Amino acid sequence: MIRSALMNVMTGAAIKAGRGLKRDFGEVENLQVSVKGPGDFVSAADKKAEKVIFEELSRARPGYGFLMEESGEVEGSDKSHTWIIDPLDGTTNFLHGLPLFSISIGLVREGQIVAGLVYNPATEDMYVAEKGQGAYHNNRRLRVAARRDVSEALIGCGVPHIGKSAEHARFIEEFSAVMRAAGAIRRLGSAALDLCHVAEGSYDCFWERGLKAWDIAAGIVMIREAGGFVTDADGAADPLSTCSICAGNDSIHRALLALLKKSRPAAPARQD
Repeated sequence: MIRSALMNVMTGAAIKAGRGLKRDFGEVENLQVSVKGPGDFVSAADKKAEKVIFEELSRARPGYGFLMEESGEVEGSDKSHTWIIDPLDGTTNFLHGLPLFSISIGLVREGQIVAGLVYNPATEDMYVAEKGQGAYHNNRRLRVAARRDVSEALIGCGVPHIGKSAEHARFIEEFSAVMRAAGAIRRLGSAALDLCHVAEGSYDCFWERGLKAWDIAAGIVMIREAGGFVTDADGAADPLSTCSICAGNDSIHRALLALLKKSRPAAPARQD
């Protein structure tokens, strides 16, 4: 585990917020839930966790800015640092009693993601990474999988929900292309945890579109520090700006990008 002052601040905030989430998860049937959009739920637990994380990080690093799922952007006096926070990634899992959800915290310094944390309070699995310091799951150092053949690979993905109907047709085409080539496909419902599974070699690769910065910021540094490759789903270098992602080891990452590109219909021939 990384023992830097920065990581101590991040893990302390996540553990404190996680206590409330774990307590509310145990009483999930009693949660007051509001609807933010079709298939996109936000709970009282979500907002409470974000408040705790905001307060803890503000106290430890005054002046840093914030980008948060529920509260949006909060500018800080220190323009070179921004926390990117998802207090409850996998809200639908949480509300249905599935213990596959997480707190995700990333830190951007002068435009570069330099630290990330993903914590599942239900299982107490803690994933951390810091630039130049490696990535860890609890006390175990992480490395991406070494598989080279996509036909043997386990590929993770995200499935667009009912509120993202504009993404359905493209996803079906991409899923069909990957399904015909890959060993198997999984969908767990928390992009932050999915990216951690890539970093630890459980998944060989992962792709998803229609994400937000707080879904993937921590996972990006996690995979890079575990020796993996991260682009957006079209192969561009900055997934935070396009909010899609493709991540894995070098071989399977290249193969998955090729499959995604191949799934797109060719442009119609020009007629003179």
